[in-house]
Amino acid sequence: MTEELDDGIAARRIAESGEPGEPARDAHEVGAARRRKEDARLVTGRTRWTDNIQLPGMLYVAFLRSPMAHARITRVDASPARHRPGVVAAFTGRDLAGEQGSLPCAWPVTEDIVVPAHPPMAVDEVRYAGEAVACVVATDRYRAYDALESIEIDYEPLPSVLDMNAALEDGAPRVHEEGNRAYVWKFGTGDIDAAFRGAPVVVERTFVQQRLIPTAMEPRAVVAQTDGDAFTLHSSTQVPHILRIMLATVTGIPEHKLRVIAPDVGGGFGSKLQVTAEEVLLLLLTRRLGKPVKWTESRSEGNLTVHHGRGQIQRLSLAAEADGRLRGLRVDLLADMGAYLMLITPGIPILGAFMYNGIYKMDAYDFTCTGVFTTKMPTDAYRGAGRPEATFAIERLMDELAAELGLDPIEVRRRNWITREEFPYTTVANMTYDSGDYEAATEKALALFGYDELRAEQAGRRDRHDPVQLGIGVSTYTEMCGLAPSRVLGSLSYGAGGWEYAAVRMLPTGKVEVVTGVSPHGQGHETAWSQIAADALGVPFEDVAVVHGDTAVAHKGMDTYGSRSLAVGGVALVRACDKVKEKARHVAAHMLEASAEDIEFSGGTFRVRGTDAGTTIQEIALAVFGAHDLPDGVEASLDSDATFDPEDFSFPHGTHLCAVEVDTETGATRIRSYVAVDDVGKVINPLIVEGQVHGGLAQGIAQALFEEAVYDSEGNLLTTTMADYLLPSADDLPEFVTARTESPATGNPLGVKGVGEAGTIASTPAVVNAVVDALRPYGVRDVPMPCTPERVWRAVQGAAS
Repeated sequence: MTEELDDGIAARRIAESGEPGEPARDAHEVGAARRRKEDARLVTGRTRWTDNIQLPGMLYVAFLRSPMAHARITRVDASPARHRPGVVAAFTGRDLAGEQGSLPCAWPVTEDIVVPAHPPMAVDEVRYAGEAVACVVATDRYRAYDALESIEIDYEPLPSVLDMNAALEDGAPRVHEEGNRAYVWKFGTGDIDAAFRGAPVVVERTFVQQRLIPTAMEPRAVVAQTDGDAFTLHSSTQVPHILRIMLATVTGIPEHKLRVIAPDVGGGFGSKLQVTAEEVLLLLLTRRLGKPVKWTESRSEGNLTVHHGRGQIQRLSLAAEADGRLRGLRVDLLADMGAYLMLITPGIPILGAFMYNGIYKMDAYDFTCTGVFTTKMPTDAYRGAGRPEATFAIERLMDELAAELGLDPIEVRRRNWITREEFPYTTVANMTYDSGDYEAATEKALALFGYDELRAEQAGRRDRHDPVQLGIGVSTYTEMCGLAPSRVLGSLSYGAGGWEYAAVRMLPTGKVEVVTGVSPHGQGHETAWSQIAADALGVPFEDVAVVHGDTAVAHKGMDTYGSRSLAVGGVALVRACDKVKEKARHVAAHMLEASAEDIEFSGGTFRVRGTDAGTTIQEIALAVFGAHDLPDGVEASLDSDATFDPEDFSFPHGTHLCAVEVDTETGATRIRSYVAVDDVGKVINPLIVEGQVHGGLAQGIAQALFEEAVYDSEGNLLTTTMADYLLPSADDLPEFVTARTESPATGNPLGVKGVGEAGTIASTPAVVNAVVDALRPYGVRDVPMPCTPERVWRAVQGAAS
């Protein structure tokens, strides 16, 4: 159920239009619940995915992958595969060693960080199960995969390194010669020792963020082709612009000779924010063979080789007064890097460092992160990227503090959160939250949830020792979005900026082409950008087309991740539209025989102030195309582009409440109700926001109850198929109750904050807090994620014993 009436503007526009999802003709587009214009082709599959690209003479690539987590390659012979039917070529890592370079790490977070060489195809040693050791190129995909079995390869097993604590011990087997410690990064403010000295209450907990396997609807796929000395790479990627720069650096192909195209991309969640071995290798193969080559992963291959998310051990200490007011927080974090540092692997836990304090006030904060190498698939960005882990930690701790003090979890939060009168507020982590209203979001959530009634029902079940207990979980979260001010990223040693690019092309017939540097993979950018441009220029929504994802067309940008597209890319579009209007103003003044200072613009029409004389921006576009009578010194073009670099992050927030029923005899957990009230600033399209929240909730709940990448004692991944890696279905999820409050961002003219990761960040602690709350009468203080029936049952049995 969605509380549509809470969004009064959207509800009015839908009602006025007479057709759900279409705004009234005279209404503004921004805020309208527009159906996504891209869905007609996406939902029906009538579009261009990387895997359905067919090129003349195209060959197919299959990779032989290591069955061992850690081993030396003592012998490899690909020649038998070359004699198999349909095989054109076969290569080993040694064959490509002179040209494959090393996959890049763009975020060396400390000066002394260890960044080992990362060959796209292993040459002498493998360091995780699934690492590529050879490849076959054939006339069709199946022949390529069949020929892999002919490759002869011998391994000398080496010890696996799986446990982060053990990896840091003296004498532990080494993943790399330099050791298993990648870096130590420290951050702190205030006097942390004073905060803990004599503190009436200290809560200490250790939580584990299990590894997660991103599972986008579309598996990864790459097509590479060459035309003389020029190359084109199609890839299912979130970051075509970043990918182009990095591939040029790794392969030596001049950047101006390399075109990267991200066609319609079926989801990413951070897993396609990467420079992958397969992208590099397919460029090398097309350069060697002179023919187009394609690779598409299977699901099992993807589980092995898509970078994983999370993978942390959080050792936490929270100091508080006797009334529950916070004094200080210590975080000692072990972050599993996996076998190598991929594009932004080291920086993911650092992003979370600034959010462990959440929405709460305290005097001191101390954070230490140790990056640890293991013989597992590398970790990197996954929906939320460091902030879900931080939010989980502080929201679990707040519930634990409430239990220690015998307070209601809502009350302990009220005593500590930043009040609406205190914004803008600089937190203990030195982040300045520009706007918010935690009271309003929480009150709305409590009312929709029926909080008092559920607490009364819970008390009744506890009194009668009902074997099915009711648990209530709270998560009052915030996150930092709009990644990010370039100067801040530079201070954190990030290898790129945080600006974004947009351009507007006014066509002679009055239609509009918007070019954006962000690269959507399901978020609805074409619709939202059309709405922004339609309002800014006063043209019909249907007259706007949005172009993206091709570095030859959208020639620069910083791409899509970190809930940055709207808060950064959308603002760049507004600036480009402003430049178009300023150019048009001077032409309009000439056409209307008036001074430019007397020209006003509204609803797509330039008018002379105080008169009815006017001309539309579309009429001006045609006049500029003809260029028969332009003012002196005015060029024959309205086209304009702009970049935007935000002054700060944006900070959406909200309150999520979850009720679960837990069968203490079997461990089975069922979500009975879930309420999410989010504040994402101004909303461009409420339907898109709703979809983003629902999808995020599914992923956050999945971490709490279902998903985990499991390795055996030898470092073999056991969850390689959809039968082993449990994803929730619609039947596993409740009917969400969603609503919004609105505190516009002050750092951008749209007032937007970002929504793509909100549901994921907020929901995991809400669900786990609910499970633990149900089991507190049994003495349970934690259930490791995912809270499977077995783990819940064992927690109950362990507490009883």
